Amino acid sequence: MTTSVAQILSSKADRNVYTIPASAAVYDAIKLMADKQIGAVLVTENDAIVGIMTERDYARKIVLMERSSKTTPVREIMTASVRYVNPHHSAEECMALMTERRMRHLPVIDDNRLVGMISIGDLVKNIISEQQFTIQQLEHYIRGERT
Repeated sequence: MTTSVAQILSSKADRNVYTIPASAAVYDAIKLMADKQIGAVLVTENDAIVGIMTERDYARKIVLMERSSKTTPVREIMTASVRYVNPHHSAEECMALMTERRMRHLPVIDDNRLVGMISIGDLVKNIISEQQFTIQQLEHYIRGERT
C-alpha cells in the first residue's frame, strides 16, 4: 500500500502553510515558528516562493555567527533552493528525497499553487500507521479471523 502526499496532507490536523516576506526580520520568522509550533516557514517575495527558513538556518547562521535576529533579514539566512513535491508523489519518494538531501520539510505544489507542506514527522507518523495496520492484519490472519 503506497501512500500519496495528498493522503498525508488530508490526514494533517493543521494544513496551513506559513510564509514570511524575505525582507522580514529573522526574529519575526522565529516568533512565527514558535507560535505555530513548526520548524520551517516558506519565504516569499511578490507572492513567489523564494526560499525556506528553518530552525537549522537560524541556529547555524544567526546563533553560531553571533548575528542579531532582530536586524538580519530572512533573505540573508534562508535556503534559496527549495525542493518541492506534488500531491501525487509517494511517501517513499519523499522520504528518499529528504534523506538524500538532509531536509526535514517539503512544500507541496500542485498546478503552480502551494497546497501544503509535509515534514519528516508527517512521514514517520504515516509509516507507523501503515505498520500498525499490517500488524493488525497479520494478527487477524494468525488467529484465523476474517477482516
